[in-house]
Amino acid sequence: MLNGFKNFIMKGNVLDLAVAVIIGTAFTAVVNAMVSAVLMPFISGLTGSPNFDSFAVLELNGNAVRFGVLLTAVVNFLLVAATVYFVVVLPMNKMIERRNRRLGIEPSAAVDPQIVLLTEIRDALSAQSEQSSQAEQSSQAGHFSQAGQSHQATQPSQSAGTPLT
Repeated sequence: MLNGFKNFIMKGNVLDLAVAVIIGTAFTAVVNAMVSAVLMPFISGLTGSPNFDSFAVLELNGNAVRFGVLLTAVVNFLLVAATVYFVVVLPMNKMIERRNRRLGIEPSAAVDPQIVLLTEIRDALSAQSEQSSQAEQSSQAGHFSQAGQSHQATQPSQSAGTPLT
């Protein structure tokens, strides 16, 4: 039992995940500082309030329903997402693009393996369908020619001008 646990812990993906969680936790402080010390004071200067908690408060049977608290949470989420994108993701993508250009690595259109597999299945079904329809057509052609021959063999020959009885 302990050997299985040891194998699980020593896998590379578990250690990678642990490092990602630690780095993510440390980076949270950077993102929160950017949002709370730079972006929120800027928005507060524009709107006159540091948050939207008092916006759209509805009294219902003596209870306050605060839509502004939800709005504040949504705005904070969007600010954090924008901060991560513009401060981390976008510069990192540009840096990778410049490095690849410098090394002469062409951006390849990576095709999803599932798309490749589905394309192969479609082509195989199409080929199978074509073979099936060709076999059906040839069997029908043989059936019609045999039926025509048997029909002609059972009919008496008529000479021109003699009526059928």
